[in-house]
Amino acid sequence: MRNLAIIEAPSVLGLRPTGVEELPDALLDAGLAEGLGAVRAGRVEPPPYNPQRDPETGLLNPGDIAAYSTALADTVGGVLDDGRFPVVLGGDCSVLLGSLLALRRRGRHGLLFLDGHTDFYQPSAEPAGEVASMELALATGRGPRVLADLEGRGPLVRDEDVVALGFRDAEESAAYGMQPLPSGLHALELDTVRALGAGEAARRAAGLLTGDGAGAGYWIHLDVDVLDDAVMPAVDHRLPDGLTWQELETVLRTALSGGGALGLTVAIFNPRLDPDGAIAQRLGDCLVRAFDTDIP
Repeated sequence: MRNLAIIEAPSVLGLRPTGVEELPDALLDAGLAEGLGAVRAGRVEPPPYNPQRDPETGLLNPGDIAAYSTALADTVGGVLDDGRFPVVLGGDCSVLLGSLLALRRRGRHGLLFLDGHTDFYQPSAEPAGEVASMELALATGRGPRVLADLEGRGPLVRDEDVVALGFRDAEESAAYGMQPLPSGLHALELDTVRALGAGEAARRAAGLLTGDGAGAGYWIHLDVDVLDDAVMPAVDHRLPDGLTWQELETVLRTALSGGGALGLTVAIFNPRLDPDGAIAQRLGDCLVRAFDTDIP
């Protein structure tokens, strides 16, 4: 196993305070730190949530998300400097920006984006102004500058250094008028993953992120709604279908096994929709198994 360090990032500045902020506590209570053999490297608390959209950008909490991203990047950077592998427990998907900022301060890197949604909305198409629906667009330099050009370092990742894997929201995003994914970004939607098989899809993704011309390793972002809604109903924006637990474990294990992965975010799981804690336990077990290369 890697030398892992857990960072708690319970921000819902890019979504709503519906319970997603309880994700770190739920997974830690389920024994994730012990299962991973990870140290706990701190908790980055967000400022208070403001439910009003910013009139200039159309986003929720843009300035606070920018400040939070900087603080989270400092903590993630400290873990990287200590030679550890950061496991960031969100919160909503906007916490990805701080994690990527930590890498961007250190050069060029890639992103393996595991999400049921492509999260490539522009403010005019996002119904509530939620940054958690547009973090991939912002990370690739698209959107209001306050978040698309953090510290003047935007984009945090280049289009060609991103693989989006497992998404299934094409019909929904088209209905809302989301901007299309750029041609240079590598897209492996759910049907493609199924056709290739989870292991082969993940191997191709890792190859794209570590091949000639790629950056020095990649971050893995896991929005748990990439899982089948039948096994992961504890999310706020539900969609039918999705990866099975075994498929997700295979994708993660493959992505983690080659040495290219530098860190992981886990986001969007809502413990309030898991009253007996069974889903949190299953999610924790999946993560532990993915990191343990000794499990067949």
